[in-house]
Amino acid sequence: MKLRFAKMHGLGNDFVVFDGIRQPVELTPEQLRFLADRHFGIGCDQILVVERPSQPDVDFRYRIFNADGGEVEQCGNGARCFVRFVHQEGLSSKRGIRVETLAGVIVPRLEEDGSVTVEMGVPVFTPAQIVFDSASDDLVQRLTVADEELAITAVGMGNPHAVQLVDDVDTAPVARLGPLIESHPRFPQRVNAGFMQVLDRHAIRLRVFERGAGETLACGTGACAAVVAGIARRLLDSPVRVEMRGGVLFVAWRGNGTPVLMTGPAITVFKGEIDL
Repeated sequence: MKLRFAKMHGLGNDFVVFDGIRQPVELTPEQLRFLADRHFGIGCDQILVVERPSQPDVDFRYRIFNADGGEVEQCGNGARCFVRFVHQEGLSSKRGIRVETLAGVIVPRLEEDGSVTVEMGVPVFTPAQIVFDSASDDLVQRLTVADEELAITAVGMGNPHAVQLVDDVDTAPVARLGPLIESHPRFPQRVNAGFMQVLDRHAIRLRVFERGAGETLACGTGACAAVVAGIARRLLDSPVRVEMRGGVLFVAWRGNGTPVLMTGPAITVFKGEIDL
């Protein structure tokens, strides 16, 4: 089975993208892990598949698979690459498109300067909606990890996030605590672990240990979750510049009941064909 693909990235968070409209794309977990492998496959954090929509009021369906072969609900950097891909491949000429995901409909838009803005949906804080085991709806929750008590804010951005404040992201224990937070039993479906350093009321630095992918150079939903957590805790004001190891995103949120807007780049690295 030969499949055409594009290798893309959003701030170093990289993807293998397949057109599932003009070619059949049915991948097993083993094949997904092979594609993501940086030594034996193409190499990526996630695999993205563009499909025809199953709903009448949307343009495309967007499926996301992590490097471990599991399908997930949402990926912000991937959403920006999705828009760039459908334009480059001639699948749509619309600047703004409606895209169906497991987490609901998102609305990305290709801007005149080449950047992409994505309406990421309305964030949620209710533990049951996030799939977080908690007896309270407190904004700041205590989470015991490796005999340490962490203060986290759980945020749902179509996928679950646990955001904590750190003094310096460069020295934050991402490699040590990230996997433990990701698989913490209070998050039955696992969680993305965010480590946020507040620079001022309109700027943060961020590292994210992603569920099923490990630490990535950037995480779009992680950036949104961190900004939402910071604004909700009255530490930040919208809009916020989010500095990650792969580059910068801009996130805006007006408060409860409103969607989050994320703006940043999407780059195509190369195109190819792989025989599976």
